[in-house]
Amino acid sequence: MGIPAGAGRLLGSGRTADVYTLDDHDDRDGQGGVGGHGDGPGGGAWVLRRYRDGYGDAPAEAAVMEYVRGHGYPVPRVRAADARPHTDLVMERLYGPTVVEALAAGQLTAGDAGLALARLLRDLHAIPARRSTDPAVRVLHLDLHPENVLLTPAGPMVIDWANTDEGPPGRDWSMSAVIVAQVAVDDDPRAPLAEEMLSALLADCPDPALLTGPNGGLGWATGQRAANPTMSPHEIELLGEAGELIRRLLA
Repeated sequence: MGIPAGAGRLLGSGRTADVYTLDDHDDRDGQGGVGGHGDGPGGGAWVLRRYRDGYGDAPAEAAVMEYVRGHGYPVPRVRAADARPHTDLVMERLYGPTVVEALAAGQLTAGDAGLALARLLRDLHAIPARRSTDPAVRVLHLDLHPENVLLTPAGPMVIDWANTDEGPPGRDWSMSAVIVAQVAVDDDPRAPLAEEMLSALLADCPDPALLTGPNGGLGWATGQRAANPTMSPHEIELLGEAGELIRRLLA
């Protein structure tokens, strides 16, 4: 597709989007999903994240991000959509490693990583729903995993709100658990760390029934992952074993 008009160099690419600089600041150490160390959490810089292949709804995502940020939740600032296409989100550039990178560098233990994810989920679910008036409904991230948390100088920041929705918190807990569990049951050198992280995450869940109770979200999350077009056949094959690991750790 090439570099969008007005954008700088490509910072990184994920399964559904590319991130570009929108300023002249140089990435001094390459850390972080959308930047390197700067003068503050965002260093006064901005990035453009552009979805590919018609994926995503950037204005809707930005609205949720601004809503939770208004309640004190740690997300990057976003700029008004103006006349940009629905694929484009301009947001504050963050500086620092992802949780995955911090684990690999020995800056964070797997247990601490799991507790950090649990804390971010609990804090998010303390925020009232943006649209629903049902007190049991909350804002959900639905993709809160170690690669979507950056450890900035201001603390952890949660990125990639493309899947955000409203619903019962058990869906969010279940989705995070399933994503980590898929790594834990894979033939992957990170599997032992992923299982330790998952164990800490689930140990800090306020109620196992959120995942495995009659109205728990585990079955829903597994189904969503299976239907996700970005999943490989191998990743889908891991879902059954991932669910079994989650149930075993919660027992």
